[in-house]
Amino acid sequence: MVSTTTMIAIIITFCISTVLPVSVWVIYGCKNKGKKIWTAWLLGAAGFFVMQMMIRTPILSLISKGQGFADFVSKKYVWYCIIAAFTAALSEVIARYAVAKFMSRNLTFERSLAAGLGHGGIEAIIIIGMAYLNNLIYAGMINGGTFDTVVEQTAALGVDTTALVNIKDSLINASSAIFLLAGYERILTMILHVALSLVVCYFVSHKEDIKGILICLLCHTLVDFVAPLVNGCSTDYMGNILSTNVAYMIVYVFLTVVAVLSVSAIIKIKKKWN
Repeated sequence: MVSTTTMIAIIITFCISTVLPVSVWVIYGCKNKGKKIWTAWLLGAAGFFVMQMMIRTPILSLISKGQGFADFVSKKYVWYCIIAAFTAALSEVIARYAVAKFMSRNLTFERSLAAGLGHGGIEAIIIIGMAYLNNLIYAGMINGGTFDTVVEQTAALGVDTTALVNIKDSLINASSAIFLLAGYERILTMILHVALSLVVCYFVSHKEDIKGILICLLCHTLVDFVAPLVNGCSTDYMGNILSTNVAYMIVYVFLTVVAVLSVSAIIKIKKKWN
């Protein structure tokens, strides 16, 4: 059985990843009527969706199926983290820049912030929200006694059921705090996305496009490199030099610091913009 605390944690993270981004969009749009906030949010969301979900993710999926990919990750894990971080940052900075240029005739602080909310919001909905919707469905099936039947039927079709078995094990045995931390991480990440979008938009509005692109690219690459690298230190990839709990602690402290710095950057940009 999936515990009640785990179910609550999953529901909270699901709400953070889906209800919160949409609610902020609606509230911020209503608060700033006439400033084209809602369209800016949609533009930011579209930028992320096109560059990440339609271009980068399919390419990575194709590469991951290639011969030798697993060996490269296990033997060159640091290089894998660098490449993954850089390509993620590059694809997203292209999206942010395209959105900023598209809005350049009416590139205000409010619209730029909304574009960042859209960029981070749609990522939260697609990556975490949909995953946690599945977790809710699976948890309900486990507690209702139908999950094992699905596994048996899947196995009868000759399909590998390892993933399903692992999902059940995780939902039953993993600490509820793990599921809750995913929601906390998503809040921190959305704050970072807003800051990065504002950086690009601010420098575009001041005709310093390259400077904004480079700052955003560097900051995004750094964050996306550090987190998986630290997590990798608790795996065979990096020799298990850290325990899983210590790795989690380091990552979340790091992300919290990044979020605090992001808030500071947002406030500073707002003052300069005005």
